[in-house]
Amino acid sequence: MSTFDLDEFSALVARPDDEYRQAAEERYRALGLPRGSLGTLQELGGWLAAVQAACPPAPVRRAKAVLFAADHGVAALGVSALPAGSTARRLRAVLDGTAPVSLLAEQFGARVRVVDMAVDAHPEEFPAEVVRHRVRRGSGRIDIENALTREQTEAAFRAGMAVADEEADEGTDLVLLGDIGVGSTTVAAVLVGALCGTDAAAVTGRGSGIDDRVWMVKCAAVRDSLRRARPVLGDQLDLLTATGGADFAAMTGFLLQSALRRTPVVLDGVVSAACALVAQRIAFRAPEWWRAGQATGEPAQAKAYERMSVEPLLEQRVALGEGLGALMALPVLQAASVLLAELPLAPVEPAEPTDQDEATDQDEAAV
Repeated sequence: MSTFDLDEFSALVARPDDEYRQAAEERYRALGLPRGSLGTLQELGGWLAAVQAACPPAPVRRAKAVLFAADHGVAALGVSALPAGSTARRLRAVLDGTAPVSLLAEQFGARVRVVDMAVDAHPEEFPAEVVRHRVRRGSGRIDIENALTREQTEAAFRAGMAVADEEADEGTDLVLLGDIGVGSTTVAAVLVGALCGTDAAAVTGRGSGIDDRVWMVKCAAVRDSLRRARPVLGDQLDLLTATGGADFAAMTGFLLQSALRRTPVVLDGVVSAACALVAQRIAFRAPEWWRAGQATGEPAQAKAYERMSVEPLLEQRVALGEGLGALMALPVLQAASVLLAELPLAPVEPAEPTDQDEATDQDEAAV
């Protein structure tokens, strides 16, 4: 596969249209509501107007949770409360409708799509539509070896771009971006630590609910992986090759292509935050097309959002992954779009007559 120039994204990704954000502010003023009374809903309404290039924006009706799935070799170290290789079970739960994200998506009127990039299971276990972008089975143990080959990284990145194009062409008006994968928070901590220049302890969180002993194992894995990540910081694809994974490469490509296609994205947990941070290094305007669904409590997520100047919409501390935290923010965005689009404008009050107007009326009566 031929290489491609990531600098093209920096040149092609534009900011959302500020004129529509300003038009939204004017519309809010015309609603006759107390100034600032809609709080965050008002800011989100302006953002939706800008990303849609329309005022009022269309209500969010076709939201979809897009979940990228993969297993990570570093899970073999026991860095998660979940056993290595259990990603397949979680993926099946999403597909059969018994996962939390599946239940809430039905409740909130959203659809769910799963993309298997590197799950450690036979591809015949899942529908063909789920596995058609898969680049490999599992990944390397990033503390001692590369996660992928460079060719696999590029293939995964392009797959993410293709999925973004498919969603844009299908008319998805809001993506809730999530992940399914054991060991993924360890990988995310490495990427964020490398990009933010912090040590392992500052970015290693509790992930799946690990105890102190496992946290120390995880912190050591992040430390060793950071040593492998720092020499390749100058090339984002090399970074994803060395210490990322197929899902991380795909999500990075997805985020950038979504920004290019003007599809707004809500980030979920620390994994999507880490991918967003990598994507920001490629195209600095891209984060303006994204919003953070909620804070999980993971220190790496907090550092990534701080670096990108992103404020989470909610403080739910939902650390399950699977797009659940992003999905919890969907009703807030739906409310913002509906209020701006459908609230009636305040009636225009007739102007009070001035002394000059009364004098003119008297003169006309005399004539």
